[in-house]
Amino acid sequence: MDIARNAHEYGDIHLDILTLDAKGITAREDALAIEEALEIRLSGAEPVITMRTPGHDRELAAGLMLSEGLARTKDDFEVIDHLVGQPNVLQVVLKRFNATKAERLERSSLSNSACGVCGKKKLNLEAMQGLPPLAFSNQLSRQLLSSLPAELHKHQTLFEQTGGLHAAALFDTSGQLLVLREDVGRHNAVDKLNGWAVLNNQLPLSDRIMLLSGRASFELIQKCIMARVSVVCAISAPSSYAVRLAREFGITLVGFLREGRFNIYSGSERILGPSYVLPNSAVNKRSA
Repeated sequence: MDIARNAHEYGDIHLDILTLDAKGITAREDALAIEEALEIRLSGAEPVITMRTPGHDRELAAGLMLSEGLARTKDDFEVIDHLVGQPNVLQVVLKRFNATKAERLERSSLSNSACGVCGKKKLNLEAMQGLPPLAFSNQLSRQLLSSLPAELHKHQTLFEQTGGLHAAALFDTSGQLLVLREDVGRHNAVDKLNGWAVLNNQLPLSDRIMLLSGRASFELIQKCIMARVSVVCAISAPSSYAVRLAREFGITLVGFLREGRFNIYSGSERILGPSYVLPNSAVNKRSA
């Protein structure tokens, strides 16, 4: 099998392994999620290298530019495409380049697939400054939210094959799946999703629900704030900083989402009505 072709078209490779269990040793073929370095060359700035699953690289770069406050629509890009014959190098040229904002993009080292802020010289808080809290007019039912994980799992093709990918999915307020992206990195999956919205002029995402296949951490909520996502649901737990940001910017944040059960960490009024409002001070309480 052509690994390079498989990596860039399908996101996984197949190889022979040995499995040991109670029955003994079995030789079999296994599928692995691809992890490769992507070099993003933003004209006027130092290159950024991020580890990702190949595929939807233009969306990944566009989502990253959104997160750093460098672009908001496809019209902000003069060029966003791979270099000819170099599937792991993407060139980005912005129509209006801002050197000060571009400094936020620079890493002191590469960004790994586990953490979208690893290697950054500082957290990107400046891009969020001045953004108002999010408004959301539609009331969401607990039944609708509880149905989302099963819908996500049904469409996680690469995860089914490899078991090694994170996913981010965008739903409308009726529970209809709009778009899903998978990647070895949680932050990459969200960047690809947000990049899809940028390149298809779908921003803001204030009337959409984002579902994360893992936990909700600071960098993921930051990316949702930049895309103006008002409802974020996670299969796993949120971090304290994620809850703090969600409450500050008016995001409804749900964690441990399962069929029939979940926790609400902020924005409970969108689900339970105005009688259920969580105090913002609660996130600051510490265990004795």
